[in-house]
Amino acid sequence: MIESPDDELAARIVTLRRAIHRRPELGFEENETQALIERELDAIGIPHRRAARTGVVGILRGSRPGRVAALRADMDALPVHERSGVPFASEIDGKMHACGHDAHVAMLLGAARLLAASRERLAGTAVLLFQPAEEGPGGALPMIEEGALDAPPVDAIAMLHVDSRLETGVIGITPGPVNAATDEFRLTVRGRGGHGAYPHTAVDAIPAAAALVLALQNVVARETDPLASAVVTVGTIAGGYRANVIADEVVLTGTLRSHDEGVREQLLQRVRRIAGGIASAYGVRCALDVQRGYPPVVNDPALAEAFARYLREHATLRIERPAPTMGGEDFAYYAQRVPGLLMRLGIRNEAIGAVHPGHSPEFVLDERALPVGSAVLAAFAHAVGSGEVSTEA
Repeated sequence: MIESPDDELAARIVTLRRAIHRRPELGFEENETQALIERELDAIGIPHRRAARTGVVGILRGSRPGRVAALRADMDALPVHERSGVPFASEIDGKMHACGHDAHVAMLLGAARLLAASRERLAGTAVLLFQPAEEGPGGALPMIEEGALDAPPVDAIAMLHVDSRLETGVIGITPGPVNAATDEFRLTVRGRGGHGAYPHTAVDAIPAAAALVLALQNVVARETDPLASAVVTVGTIAGGYRANVIADEVVLTGTLRSHDEGVREQLLQRVRRIAGGIASAYGVRCALDVQRGYPPVVNDPALAEAFARYLREHATLRIERPAPTMGGEDFAYYAQRVPGLLMRLGIRNEAIGAVHPGHSPEFVLDERALPVGSAVLAAFAHAVGSGEVSTEA
């Protein structure tokens, strides 16, 4: 059986989560959270260093030789005004842990205590990555650039993300793509302004923009394999001055989501082609600016299958294979460099209102799931370190 937190540690994990929840910090501003993590690691004798400004890297070496497993938790909150109603709600107006990163940090600290207590049985090394700025502008790449995967060299990495789709305590492990690439675009349509009573003397940017919105829907509906996951969303449209003025400029912004790098490139190419075609047809100019976001998260298939099998053999946990989401995660950068596994942890409990998705101002989670998460993270370090779980099919 995998080791689970006792009642005292389970209570400690919840206490840590609530302390972090009260004091949410945005990306690269996680100074209080960083200090809390450092205090906890000091208390259990785990050496650590700072990385990516407000991140922390802890190194826990086992007493037996073995491989290196990394465990990652993101630290940052969102610019959301909390309306959850919990007694430990955010004390900082306009900031909230609305995506469970407070729980992620607390669970990894709980796993650290489990691993420290079992150091004599631990093979290899556990690298504990507390990463800032997952919600943007992205803390994974700075962590990697500062040696998070190299000192010592990591053999496999895992993370847990709370998920309101799954009932409390359920573990979700899905091989292959699990999160989407998150590219954003800005389309500027430029015509020639004029008087609304004399449209023939101007070049109206608004009909061209409207045609763009409709035509972009065909990228997914008619130009992408129905079995391939893809999203093209126009999120904002802005232009014009008043009712009797022909608009000379309209700006559209949106997002492109995909699970496959080939589909990702096709989406970008098709948006460019459609913008060029609409510009020609309507006599306007279209300028397309694309901001490349996080790549898709792709779980190593062999690692995912092996660890799911390990949990079934060593724990009385419910293991499911949830569908991928179109949300983004910069864990993707770790998984591009070493075999990676993004797992889900169910926190859904209708009785307490734990039903809202991440990023909702009403987001709450069932804290009974947190000790389960700590146990699973610690189990990953033991399984990879000992070689019982590997990336060999």
